[in-house]
Amino acid sequence: MRNLIPFFLLCGAAFCADGQFNGRWDIKVDNESRSRVWWLEVNGAGTPKLSGRFVGAPGGDMNDIPEMTVKNGELRFVFERSYVGTKGAKGAKQRGVYTAKLVGDKLVGQFFVEGKEGGKLTWKGVRAPVIKDKDDGSWKEGKPVKLFNGKDLTGWVPMIAGKEIGWKVESGILKNVAGANNLVSAQKFWNYKLHVEFRLGERTNGGIGLRGRYEVQILEDFGKPAGTHSSGALYSRIAPSENASKPAGEWQTYDIRLVGRTVTVVVNGKTVINKGEIEGLTAIANDCDEALPGPLSVQGDHGPVEIRDLTLTPLVK
Repeated sequence: MRNLIPFFLLCGAAFCADGQFNGRWDIKVDNESRSRVWWLEVNGAGTPKLSGRFVGAPGGDMNDIPEMTVKNGELRFVFERSYVGTKGAKGAKQRGVYTAKLVGDKLVGQFFVEGKEGGKLTWKGVRAPVIKDKDDGSWKEGKPVKLFNGKDLTGWVPMIAGKEIGWKVESGILKNVAGANNLVSAQKFWNYKLHVEFRLGERTNGGIGLRGRYEVQILEDFGKPAGTHSSGALYSRIAPSENASKPAGEWQTYDIRLVGRTVTVVVNGKTVINKGEIEGLTAIANDCDEALPGPLSVQGDHGPVEIRDLTLTPLVK
């Protein structure tokens, strides 16, 4: 019995150490070609009920992690997907492997596809901060900021370095070409109201990135059921209460209010998300410093999107 006591103490210490993986992590990826950042949630590490959720490459949905372990101080999780540049038949699935260890207060990891030579990515995660600001009626409107001046792209930079920007201004309207770069505002903001006026072509989608982290989906989906990927959704996280979008070719409006992690979305005059709680980053994210002000971003890498107004009103105490 005396020999068993140290064994159980060691096991208890190991489970306690494994529990340090638990929580939500904002992840910056070294040399990520699209300037995207990732998000990870781990629950139950150090117990038999280990689970997790992930937002990252490839794709950008928030997915439950199907295969996950913690062993010998290493977190490991796997997705089976079709990865670009891998061997095998078109559409065949490969195993994408993510591993990480705790180094101080950071999660330090790598990603690779089994059977693929090269292409390994390294990444670092920090714990997602607690944001205490609440939309409690105490915020006042500051001076509105016209983020689009109706003339040119002053105040905007491309999200992806080395890629053509793919946007132009014609007759006071900001327009993209198919596959354009995403735009990022040079200015950064914290809490605010945002008014957007836009028009979509057929079978297209885009998005507005709040603080460069949380995407409100723009989609040509008039008359279709509402869901976490429909117009007005907080992409892959919060579904709107209804689909309030208009048909392709008609001008539409979004009025978005962001305070801390609380978001309200009004689509064409109808409130479809009312003080929804944002759990973490979405696919559009290119800025993972959640405790700091961030830019506005505009997605243009799909089909035709036209914008005639982007007005941001800071909310201050």
